[in-house]
Amino acid sequence: MNEHDDAIVAVEDRNASYLSIVVILGWFIIQWQLSVLMQSFFQHRYGAHRQFTMSKRWERFFHLLAWVIQGPSYLHPPTYAIMHRMHHAYSDTPNDPHSPFQQKNFATMMWRTRTLFDDLRYRRVAVEARFEGGFPEWHFLDETVGGWTTPVAWGVLYTGLYIVLATHWWLFVLLPIHLVLGPTHGAIVNYFGHKVGYHNYDNDDHSRNTLIVDVLTMGELFQNNHHKWAQSPNFAIRWFELDLGYQFVRLLGWLRIIDLSRAQVPHWRAHAEPVSRPS
Repeated sequence: MNEHDDAIVAVEDRNASYLSIVVILGWFIIQWQLSVLMQSFFQHRYGAHRQFTMSKRWERFFHLLAWVIQGPSYLHPPTYAIMHRMHHAYSDTPNDPHSPFQQKNFATMMWRTRTLFDDLRYRRVAVEARFEGGFPEWHFLDETVGGWTTPVAWGVLYTGLYIVLATHWWLFVLLPIHLVLGPTHGAIVNYFGHKVGYHNYDNDDHSRNTLIVDVLTMGELFQNNHHKWAQSPNFAIRWFELDLGYQFVRLLGWLRIIDLSRAQVPHWRAHAEPVSRPS
């Protein structure tokens, strides 16, 4: 090969390297956003709170969509609903499943959440009757198909795609996070949503609003607002707050895929509550 051919090969190698980075990062970012959107919309706002209603066919559609999008980090909807209802009932007390004020650090909070989630799913611990029922259930998808082998299969698929697509070692740093996006989203919300930010309401807990425009978790970091108005699908209350997840909910309502007619409507009255302003 002459110098001209060497230069062409070098350019092609650089292009392939650049493409690899774009593909892996693009896949990671898009799946991060879609995964947290489905968790917020389906498992949280619909499954845990029933802030709106939908037909059984649409419920099945979004149930399957959540399973596909979330992949190896798919969160079992009934268990998610039970744990989340426990969180609201016991927020930041010793019985809270995931309070940063009851655990030593971020890692121990995540581990307690994971352990309790498994115990609740497989009924190794008793569940209070008030936390039961009213959540999406699909035995075929979640039990028949969704046994322990399913996340393993997803993990093998994702790992294989990284091996094929990644041309830089540092891209593999994303893989462990990619495999547990769902729990990662939950941990970010439960930790920073009770540790960092401002509050609009005195809820008798440590809930905070962390971001005023929440792109990172599609509105989930308006924890203080949500703990005040738990049945409202809109987590943004004040004029400068924007809940992107609610914009998706509004779109589905406008398309008449979901019914928002009985949704709780939050309101804000200045000086009605002890307030801290964002700095």
